Amino acid sequence: MTPAARLSAAITILDRVLSGDSAEATLTRWGRDNRYAGSGDRAAIRDHVFDALRRKRSAAALGGAETGRGLILGILRAAGTDPATFFTGVAHAPAPLTPVEAAHTPPATLPPDLPDWLVPRFIAALGSEAPAAIAALGHRAPVHLRVNTARTTRAAAAAALAAAGIATRDHPLAPTALDVIANPRKLREAAPYRDGLVELQDAASQMAVLALPLSDGDRVLDYCAGGGGKTLAMGARAHLDLVAHDADPARMADLAPRSARAGLAVRQARTADLPGLAPFDLVLIDAPCSGSGTWRRAPEAKWRLTPESLAALTRTQDAILAAAVPLLRPGGHLAYATCSVLTEENEDRISAFAACHPGWTATANLRLAPGPLHDGFYLSVIRAPA
Repeated sequence: MTPAARLSAAITILDRVLSGDSAEATLTRWGRDNRYAGSGDRAAIRDHVFDALRRKRSAAALGGAETGRGLILGILRAAGTDPATFFTGVAHAPAPLTPVEAAHTPPATLPPDLPDWLVPRFIAALGSEAPAAIAALGHRAPVHLRVNTARTTRAAAAAALAAAGIATRDHPLAPTALDVIANPRKLREAAPYRDGLVELQDAASQMAVLALPLSDGDRVLDYCAGGGGKTLAMGARAHLDLVAHDADPARMADLAPRSARAGLAVRQARTADLPGLAPFDLVLIDAPCSGSGTWRRAPEAKWRLTPESLAALTRTQDAILAAAVPLLRPGGHLAYATCSVLTEENEDRISAFAACHPGWTATANLRLAPGPLHDGFYLSVIRAPA
């Protein structure tokens, strides 16, 4: 496909997404229906679609319309590219610019790439860091790896990746983190990944795990384990009796092969099993949340979040925190983490928990705003009364 034909495909896909379809499902369906498109074409089209969704408001302001065509026009203008170079109407290229499109004058100040109702919430949560965080969410996410330090060192892992054609550099946020700077798409076929020396995990998540109170022999429950990224990161830190749980066990489908690759034993448990497995020294709640600290990875989410759905999430978070209490031993630690920056999902939830559970003691409280080199997250560790 030509670069212009890829833009035409992105416009078609964006129009479907703007009408309410899922971006991932639409991209998959388009690839299935257009098998002439090679892997490079599909990757480029995906990048166009997600770039436009990350910066939907500013791209629409630059392009003159919140349509697939308007967003692609805006993305090109933001990059300093004359859209007329690609909008030629020749072969599979987008139709030429209309007089209105060609004459469009964008506003002097572009709008922030957040829904209006979320802007004051970001400012309330992040203060002076909010503008930079919002801007960071408008760009592609970096690709980070966690080195499995139970099996290798960061330097040795980097050397093995380099031999596989994947360039990395040390990430400053965590001593286990590598930033992939070339050929990330080779990763899943590379020996260091297949052999469990490295796992995909954002440096912010690694930083959160490093702040957990873990010691050899601890019994640890990852209450909202999902794919098990933090389960495996904890297991690499210490010799633990690890249990993984998720309200939807299907989310843990990849955990068994991942833990085998990492050389870890992880027991998977259903909700009904947990009382019989308790008590635990540490219960980690990586809570369902808005994902506002990681929206560049799933940009649709920021446009689809509503005050009502945010309120529903906070009720779920409160319920999960309460459910974890009887699973801890006296004096054990409860770690509450989100990949959100919103106060409603973070400090407010811990305050609400403390109001209902006197005697618990905070031992750690971390917040990281999204930045060019990492996602955002929140972590609070609280100790049960002895």
